[in-house]
Amino acid sequence: MNLFQKLHLNPKKHSPLLLIHHLTTLSNLPPNPPLQLLKALSSNGQQLKQALLQMELQGLQMNFEGYDTLLNTCITQKAYREGQRVHAHMIKTRYLPPVYLGTRLLIFYNKCDRLIEARRVLDGMPERNVVSWTAMISACSQKGFATEALLLFLQMLRSGVEANEFTFASVLTSCIGGFGFELGKQIHSMIIKNAYESHIFVGSSLLDMYAKSGKIHEARRIFECLPERDIVSCTAIISGYAQLSLDEEALELFRRLQMEGMSSNYVTYTSILTALSGLASSGHGKQVHNHVLRRQVPSYVVLQNSLIDMYSKCGNLTYARRVFDKIPDRTSISWNAMLVGYSKHGMVKEVVDLFKLMREDNKVKPDSVTLLAVLSGCSHAGMENMGLNFFYEMVNGENGIKPEMEHYGCVVDLFGRAGRIKEALEFIKNMPFEPSAAVWGSLLGACKVYSNVDIGEIAGQRLLKIEPENAGNYVSLSNLYASSGRWEDVNKMREMMQKKDVIKDPGKSWIELDRILHTFHATDRSHPRRVEVNEKVKELSIKFKEAGYIPDLSCVLYDVDDEQKEKVLLGHSEKLAMAFGLIAAPEKFPIRVIKNLRICPDCHNFAKFMSKVFAREVSLRDKNRFHHIVGGNCSCGDHW
Repeated sequence: MNLFQKLHLNPKKHSPLLLIHHLTTLSNLPPNPPLQLLKALSSNGQQLKQALLQMELQGLQMNFEGYDTLLNTCITQKAYREGQRVHAHMIKTRYLPPVYLGTRLLIFYNKCDRLIEARRVLDGMPERNVVSWTAMISACSQKGFATEALLLFLQMLRSGVEANEFTFASVLTSCIGGFGFELGKQIHSMIIKNAYESHIFVGSSLLDMYAKSGKIHEARRIFECLPERDIVSCTAIISGYAQLSLDEEALELFRRLQMEGMSSNYVTYTSILTALSGLASSGHGKQVHNHVLRRQVPSYVVLQNSLIDMYSKCGNLTYARRVFDKIPDRTSISWNAMLVGYSKHGMVKEVVDLFKLMREDNKVKPDSVTLLAVLSGCSHAGMENMGLNFFYEMVNGENGIKPEMEHYGCVVDLFGRAGRIKEALEFIKNMPFEPSAAVWGSLLGACKVYSNVDIGEIAGQRLLKIEPENAGNYVSLSNLYASSGRWEDVNKMREMMQKKDVIKDPGKSWIELDRILHTFHATDRSHPRRVEVNEKVKELSIKFKEAGYIPDLSCVLYDVDDEQKEKVLLGHSEKLAMAFGLIAAPEKFPIRVIKNLRICPDCHNFAKFMSKVFAREVSLRDKNRFHHIVGGNCSCGDHW
């Protein structure tokens, strides 16, 4: 018979406290020290309540090690109520925790997402060290309370406590916006003064701050000066380029770092996929996807969403849908990425079918972005009645989503594409919001298509008031004037642009062949095969005219004769890229061209003739949507 049987105790049924009591009193063994008992109970996650009972029994005998043991367990388990009892016991017994324990308390509250309680602990500490301040600053930064983090940092400096590398790394993540960035530059000076710039954590936070503020050259300088680089710093600089739409630079750096042996995680791959989405580089995108599969990178949903977005923007919706269908736990972003992909391609049936599936699935509720994708899909496909039905469902509260400015903008676009210009203007006048630049821009674009100069002029003037620095607004209004032969007004627009120093973004188009991106600008002089390409465009123009192509001279904004206008049209970057595709791509290979601005109507028509005459599939992507052209017919139905 063992000792437990003699005492009529069952270790499985009786509490550890009762077992220890009997064992220490009846077996003539020396009693376990209270701290050992606390540690024994705390080490077992299931016995935390028993450990708290032991704390109560010890009363005033509780000491530093006991409280530290309990707090560590509460932090590990994020046990908010239990940690509160430990804190309350300190107060009741008038125990004054030293700096270390006070810091552990505020870390506990931060771990439990109780920043107000954590701040109270910090404010109540008679003495605070750099760890205390850094813990609170870090928590505020991580939760997005940038202003509070910066004010805490300043308060810390005024108290005479010097920052360390972890403080600098934490506070720099809050240096966003105008005020934050200016303070961040001052913090950078302190970092240099204290010789922390080469520290890997500080360097990564510094380059991230500069990149997010659009100062990518400063970020790159810091990156290149780091004595060693880790996955965080490499990802930060690639992400910085991608977020600023410097996609080619992001891809070039990613390749270089891969050759240097950089290891990548899901965040790195997500960042480079963003860049490849901008470039519409399907070949490189598939290569990155293969990297992800070969290295068995965990299938985080954010990475899967980036793959959907990349394939959609590269024009490969079949691959995008495959990725989407394999995601076990789709988020609203997953659904929206797929819906936006279909919408940009004008595939309204697929948009509506997927939206119905989302409702039937009933795991994720549609949000404002979901309905925006649905409305946009209807607009791109010229299905104004279907789009209006979805919009008025929102207005009537049938799906629990109140229409926002962007949804009203889609309705204006629906009316505009259908040629219902006056209705669009009346709709704008009755909107519950002050119309945005996007709304007026949509109306102006429709006026250009349907030659409604009077209403277009109203929209254009409103645009110039809202966004006087946006060159696109001047160009759009100039287009409208030029299409109706009002050259004097066109010249006035040019003079206004020069006076206000507004510069139009140069149009450029690119095509990917054998994973090499070939970029063309209007009247390009830089491409090594420019002479051959220019001759090919002229040859194509003659051939297409025989098939019925008529150059749209209204797309030229210069008051010159028709022959000169036609020469200008032949120099458009889209035509140069398409011509190069015919020269360099294998026969029957689809011609896929991407443009940074809106594709002009003449180039769109040129692409339709290319598809018809050469029996080639042509895919054009501009800043708004995709155009899939087969047999001379475009997926947009000539609505864009």
